[in-house]
Amino acid sequence: MKKSTLAVVAICLFLPFWALAKIGVGVGTGKIVVDQPMKPGLIYTLPPLVVLNTGDEASDYGVTIQHRENQEQMKPAKEWFSFEPSSFYLNPGESKVVQIKLTLPIKGARPGDYFAFLQAYPKQKAGVSGTSVNIAAAAKLYFTIVPSNFFAGIYYRIVSLLTLYSPWGYIVLVVIGATLLLGILRRFISFNIGLSVKKK
Repeated sequence: MKKSTLAVVAICLFLPFWALAKIGVGVGTGKIVVDQPMKPGLIYTLPPLVVLNTGDEASDYGVTIQHRENQEQMKPAKEWFSFEPSSFYLNPGESKVVQIKLTLPIKGARPGDYFAFLQAYPKQKAGVSGTSVNIAAAAKLYFTIVPSNFFAGIYYRIVSLLTLYSPWGYIVLVVIGATLLLGILRRFISFNIGLSVKKK
């Protein structure tokens, strides 16, 4: 085989890898395991996910939830998760810390072991640098939901909201309690305050 033919074959083999190497993504966390059982209705703040631009091209990035096709564990719904920021821009070599909140529904969260991938991906548009690439990096998430009833779920949601919006949540609760107490007192106890002037 001629040297020129070998050179052409080598270029054709390595050209796709060269094109893919321009866009990259990585995560700074390999696995998140929530040790304590989770309760329906509660809002949890998970450990943050660090997203890295490992390529040599700037891009917009996002984070989402993915599952294995035939996983043994149950699959959490995407609607349970919120990411802050949900979309962001990274230059080559830059990183971003993404905060993750997991809001378990009051109803519909079946007890058991759950698994999901916290997946970061570049939002590369078709036609940018001549390619459209479908790459991602992910951290594994494991957690367990314990059995609960509807009323316990409502209680846990109220506790979560009070904690999440502290101290304003507690202030609103005190104002509501004081208003109710004042209404009860006015209904059952009447105050008559009068002033009289004695004539001499």
